[in-house]
Amino acid sequence: MRRRLTIILAITWVVPALLVVLATAAPAVAATPPNFDVSRAPGNEAENAIAVNPTNPNNVVAMSVLSDEESGIFVGVSFDGGNSWATRVIGQGDALGEICCDQQLAFDRYGNLWMTYLLNTTGRVPVALSTDGGLTFHEVAQIVPTSPTGSRSPTNVSPPKSRKVPGKHAEGDQPSIATGPNSVWVSYSSYPMKVVQAAGAPVTGLGVHGSFTAPETVPTANGRGNYGDTAVGPDGQVLVTYQSRDNGQGGSQIFTALDPDGLGPAGFSNPRLLARSRVGGFDYIAAKPNRSVDAEASLGWDQSGGSHDGRVYEVFTQERKNESDDMNILFTYSDDEGATWRPPVELNDDVGTNSQFDPAIAVDQASGLVGVSWYDARADLGTGGPADSDGIPNDEVQIWATYSANGGANFTPNFQVSAGTSSAPAAGDYFDYGDYTHAAFASHRFYPAWSDNSNSTGDNPDGTLHEFDLFTARVVIP
Repeated sequence: MRRRLTIILAITWVVPALLVVLATAAPAVAATPPNFDVSRAPGNEAENAIAVNPTNPNNVVAMSVLSDEESGIFVGVSFDGGNSWATRVIGQGDALGEICCDQQLAFDRYGNLWMTYLLNTTGRVPVALSTDGGLTFHEVAQIVPTSPTGSRSPTNVSPPKSRKVPGKHAEGDQPSIATGPNSVWVSYSSYPMKVVQAAGAPVTGLGVHGSFTAPETVPTANGRGNYGDTAVGPDGQVLVTYQSRDNGQGGSQIFTALDPDGLGPAGFSNPRLLARSRVGGFDYIAAKPNRSVDAEASLGWDQSGGSHDGRVYEVFTQERKNESDDMNILFTYSDDEGATWRPPVELNDDVGTNSQFDPAIAVDQASGLVGVSWYDARADLGTGGPADSDGIPNDEVQIWATYSANGGANFTPNFQVSAGTSSAPAAGDYFDYGDYTHAAFASHRFYPAWSDNSNSTGDNPDGTLHEFDLFTARVVIP
């Protein structure tokens, strides 16, 4: 859950020229794929997680924060590729506790479904496990964030924009979770110092795992890091990414840091600067006027054993000119575990200056395909029609996506995933779409998750352009 600082900074970063790369190497998705309203529930469901079981690609699990409630996470489980869903709410005083937010999901190769999240009642970072495809979860660990020796807490910290109020001790913020061939890792920002930490556990079978390590701290040179992501490589190595500034609208630096031996003794290396973004920690745009956006850097690591095995991918949001709201989705990759990166390229192929934000990336470990999706306001010109309900440009969105069949060298032309157009202003909720969204990819099936109030499927009980439901779509990629 993104937390706000009281000091607003205005910094402009110089960014090299960007290139949009489109492909002729893979076929484009020709039609809008089947859309599924997972939640079909009253109230707002926003800030989404999704995962697909590699041992059974028809098993899809999606989650969303219940922003109208004091606690709780909505869960949808499908065993038929999204055609039908078993739904429930967890984290409202059950064995998992009073769940606040920031849930994330990851299946491993054994069919274990791992979940991390935050609680209203403690600053720890819990980890839960499901061995039955998401039907039930039980807590397996609570990672205790630490303050590095000699650290000093900043004095300009105000309460977060969430139900969770920071206490006097170190607390986790916006955790992420990822799995490798034989391990699971969680990273988070230790608040209020904003140092990135990570902990991992060995996994050797369905329901068979060891204890999580003590938190490892990334030696963050500038003393701050948040809103990041985690990826595990084919040899168990761990990469984290984060942005250096988590307040204001002026900009941020995006870093990566590598633990070269994962569960071994090495620990994290000094962080490396990947890019400078003009997107700050709370960058307000018309399409997300209350919650705002950050750069939302996200990782995917190829463990497929294919021709690009070991390649690690990253996406993030860039603003072309500071406070222009011309936000774009950038992509890069590394073949040396993050030591060097290809110059970032722009994935969205629109010709206008409207906003694209909250990217999600996923790698199909069965094929090596790479999929990226995002919220996109390209069609809202403020001139009416199906993409504009209020006469205001750049404040209503669809979900768009692209994919690469050759390790990110080229991407297909962008295609629209969501059948309808959604509006955060119309939802009337401070939470908007939440802080992020996610996507999952397995056996040529790409599943973006998003918050949708278009009612394109006709089964949102709140009707059209009111509260959000949790949506996904099954994008079948050859």
